[in-house]
Amino acid sequence: MANVSGKVYGLTILSPIIQDDPVDICHSMGLRWYLSQLPRDCRSPFAQLSSTYLARLVVMDDVVFVGHPAREEHLKSRYLIFESNFDGDLDTYLRRMATETKDFVEAVWQHCIGFPGTGDIEAFITYMKRCQVETTFFFADVNDQTVESTLYALKAQAALARFMEKQQGRPAADIQRNFAEFYDRLRRSPGLPRGGTPSRNIPQEKRPHD
Repeated sequence: MANVSGKVYGLTILSPIIQDDPVDICHSMGLRWYLSQLPRDCRSPFAQLSSTYLARLVVMDDVVFVGHPAREEHLKSRYLIFESNFDGDLDTYLRRMATETKDFVEAVWQHCIGFPGTGDIEAFITYMKRCQVETTFFFADVNDQTVESTLYALKAQAALARFMEKQQGRPAADIQRNFAEFYDRLRRSPGLPRGGTPSRNIPQEKRPHD
């Protein structure tokens, strides 16, 4: 199925940016400025959407002429490109965008032609689908796991690497005992924060038994 790889949905949306002569520069530049100020860590608006693997927003001014045999073409307007990989279905994801990140969505898409706002969620979903471009092929490094399980796997990987490093040269009996304690802490520890890094919020080993 197009747009889907396993449990991962690859969303691509191109929304034309308002370009009335008096305000053309204001809309595109205002949008660029707002996007440049967005945090890219756990404070990102997309970190609030628990099913998001990755997302990016880009302002595209025009297409690039790549030479023969391609022919030179130009866009009729600037476009906001929105790409996101997430687990779940499209309608649910767009509905969550309109409710859980409402202020962010309004601040971004207010610069785009035909944006109906988020007051009418069904109208917003219809608008986004009208701007959607089919994703026929995309890279999904995890296609059968949820975001939650992927974050837990990253936490476990980082924690295990640190444990192995600190246990080098220890007697086998000590390593076995320490691993049992380590695994128990890992199992009870909270997951990684969305937008965070595996080096944070991983269980720390206690001082090895002498």
